[in-house]
Amino acid sequence: MGKQANGRDPNISKASPKIEIAQILEAHRGEYHVIVLHDFPDPDAIASGFAHQVICAAFDIQTDILYGGRISHEQNIALVHMLGLDLHAFEGKLPKKYDAAVFVDNQGANAMDLVKALKAEEIETLLIVDHHEPQELLQPQYSDIRPVGSTSTIYVSYLNEEEIFKLDQSNTQLTKMATALMHGLISDTSNFVYAKKEDFRAAAILSDFVDSEILSQILTQARSKQVMETIYQSLANHLVVENYSIAGIGYLRAQDRDAIPQAADFLLTEANVHTAIIYGIVALDDGEESLVGSLRTNKITIDPDEFVKDVFGKDAEGNYYGGGKLSAAGFEIPIGFLSGHNQEDYKDLKWQVYDSQVKHRLFDRIGIQED
Repeated sequence: MGKQANGRDPNISKASPKIEIAQILEAHRGEYHVIVLHDFPDPDAIASGFAHQVICAAFDIQTDILYGGRISHEQNIALVHMLGLDLHAFEGKLPKKYDAAVFVDNQGANAMDLVKALKAEEIETLLIVDHHEPQELLQPQYSDIRPVGSTSTIYVSYLNEEEIFKLDQSNTQLTKMATALMHGLISDTSNFVYAKKEDFRAAAILSDFVDSEILSQILTQARSKQVMETIYQSLANHLVVENYSIAGIGYLRAQDRDAIPQAADFLLTEANVHTAIIYGIVALDDGEESLVGSLRTNKITIDPDEFVKDVFGKDAEGNYYGGGKLSAAGFEIPIGFLSGHNQEDYKDLKWQVYDSQVKHRLFDRIGIQED
């Protein structure tokens, strides 16, 4: 089947996204695809990846869901375990079985190890389905990128249509999917605080199919001791300038990485704070280290995606160190040559340098002089 120079199949008509997706999957019936999530998948990524897997099965397409990092947030672990979802951590090498890749809730910038592995194996990017700001890293056959509250919202618009299949209360697999998508929608809209009408419409569609008991158990998972300690550190170290709450929290284990956005959410509840920025050095499983941070804001004039890109810039390959969506953003900067070292004096000096540099960049962006 011939393709145009831009990678689009000429036999696929230009139509609404749900019809486009159905036509593309039909054209690839019988293949084996890899569904790529970002390295530290959240409920929206996990739910959307699962939804895409279920949709692919209707077109006789086998799939694996891969992510490059770790699932560590208590609710994310509960979501995967209670719904019995089959996700796989990428271990550095791809099997030869994949015909194409689909990027869900990301556009490759925070899944770079998988992007490089796919490129090395010459596996084409078939689809991107995402709600974050558009990036230019990948050239998929088709993209559905919308400014809605969650990628789960986009998948609901596919599911309740005859072109793919309709939700069915008697189908336990679809009930699991609806429950996961509702969790993803709730999570990425901050309990509907930042939801748009498309998100409310999606929630209304899902409401008849969700397993409320399982969803309640997932949403009420208690914070771990490590998360509470990280929040404590952020409170002890934070400073408030121009309604920004900024905190460097030192070193964290890889399995505690998800405590950073939770601490940012917590600091955002302080009076007279409209934006919280938390960061620390995370020791990765391979011995490398990265400066990892999270931004949360309720100020409508702040664009989190633009903010972190402006503050932290790009790497040598031209890829931004961070990105975001309507009310949140994240960033990750490899430490590289300075990674590791067990001497406490060395670790303290290294942290002082990175902490000072981050604060300098943030103060410069905010427009205040350092004291």
